[in-house]
Amino acid sequence: MDTTSSVPIPPDGGWGWVIVAAVALINMTNQSILSVFGLLFGSQLREMQQETFTAALITNLNSLALNFSGLFIGPAIKSFKPRNVAACGCLMVSFGLSLCSFATEGWHFIVGYSLFVGLGLGLIAPSTFVAINSYFTTKRGRAVGVSLAGAGLGQVFIPHVVRFFLDHYGFRVAILAMSVLSLVGLIGALLLKPLTPNGSTAAGKHNNRKHFTIIPSSAAGTNKNKVNSSDSVMEIKIGNNANEMQMDKQKSQEVALLSRENNDDNVYKQTTIRMEKTNHKDTALCSKVCQRLVEAMDLELLKDPIFWSIIIGMALVYTSTINFTMIFPSFLQDSVGYSTKTTATCMSIMAGADIICRLLLPCITDKLKIPYRVIFLLGTVGLLISRAALAESMDFVSIVVMSIFTGMTKSATVLNNNLTISGHVRPEKLPGGLGLNMIAKGVLVISVGQVLGWIRDFTNSYVLCLHAQNALLLFVICVWTPEMCYKYHKYLKEKRHLRLQSTATEDQQMPSSDDIEEGQQCLSSPKTTSRPNDC
Repeated sequence: MDTTSSVPIPPDGGWGWVIVAAVALINMTNQSILSVFGLLFGSQLREMQQETFTAALITNLNSLALNFSGLFIGPAIKSFKPRNVAACGCLMVSFGLSLCSFATEGWHFIVGYSLFVGLGLGLIAPSTFVAINSYFTTKRGRAVGVSLAGAGLGQVFIPHVVRFFLDHYGFRVAILAMSVLSLVGLIGALLLKPLTPNGSTAAGKHNNRKHFTIIPSSAAGTNKNKVNSSDSVMEIKIGNNANEMQMDKQKSQEVALLSRENNDDNVYKQTTIRMEKTNHKDTALCSKVCQRLVEAMDLELLKDPIFWSIIIGMALVYTSTINFTMIFPSFLQDSVGYSTKTTATCMSIMAGADIICRLLLPCITDKLKIPYRVIFLLGTVGLLISRAALAESMDFVSIVVMSIFTGMTKSATVLNNNLTISGHVRPEKLPGGLGLNMIAKGVLVISVGQVLGWIRDFTNSYVLCLHAQNALLLFVICVWTPEMCYKYHKYLKEKRHLRLQSTATEDQQMPSSDDIEEGQQCLSSPKTTSRPNDC
């Protein structure tokens, strides 16, 4: 998006910290709603006699709508700015939750929660990240960590708020309270001021036509030229007819009879030539339209196989995390036998560990300058270990310890999700890269996520479902590790080669020992007039 001729310079602070606080408020009141789905909707779905497959369908369709908003999120952010997109997302989340309060059947939740809440959250996540990304460079990890800590803070206290309303007022009042809470995010959306080239936060003039004009302007100019040329032809014909009216009747008939055959040939040739030109112009127009769509959605990123590996790997980890968030409360209540209060306590402990690591981890990784993708991979390894141990734990102490470890490792994947994309693509391709990443998540959530729900219903075991989720994490680790090791080995080889080249260049530029001795002799010998230029 080019609003001006100059490029804005990120201040790496300043009003950016206000942006971070605003995004934290939006995440706390909207993004954290995903973590309480099982607690909020579980009892109501059981009363409707709906199985785990239905709950998985609702959450997976929610993720599908959330991630398939990536089809238009890139052009939307470029055209309407992150502030307007985030505000629209908050309104859609609130509206979807209010619809769920009147639900009496399972498909009502699909319309309210899956469609509207999913689309709203899909608008919020990338728009808030782009707003932060435009203000920070070296402190980007810390800024994203603080903003996502808002979602972690919401995951700490929102389960207790939901439990309070469920115990005292019932399901409908509880979900209406969540609908009102999501509107608080509008306050944060109003603070997402765009960054101008001079470093100020005043809004600049924006050219929406640049992004929404799919048909090139040359086509309109071609049509206009056609009209002008046809007008000139009509004028010539009228002039010729007026001259012919002055001719004799017999002479005009002879001219008409003699020129009829030639006119037939000329009309056929002219019509054929015009049709060929029209087909050529239509083909050129279609190619230009396709080119505009490719540029708007940044589809040229799909030519990079590393980008494919990144978005598919992160989509599999995301699918596993979504399914774990859905069944974790049911695992504690049904498999372990905990009450609603104890379940909410374990969820809050996990969220507390998550929020602490979201604040501390970016400071450590930015100081050590560890790549974002490496941190994401290490977090995936930690999730595999912690969830495997959690699935086999039954006593309260072990579950609390594993919940803390799961929250810590989850923060590494959540923090570095969008950061991994921003570290791989150019800044001007970031909205499109985020959109393609969301589309990959949506495809895998609706396909692989439903398989995980079917495994739970078929085996009637939450433990086997947890191990199936871990299989996805293991697959990502096995694919990413050799690739990253190869890239690191290639980087060391290129670095060693450059070092050898620089050393060879320095050796060539340095004088030899014989040249140094000869120079010293010339300086020490007396100057004579007969050999003035020997040295």
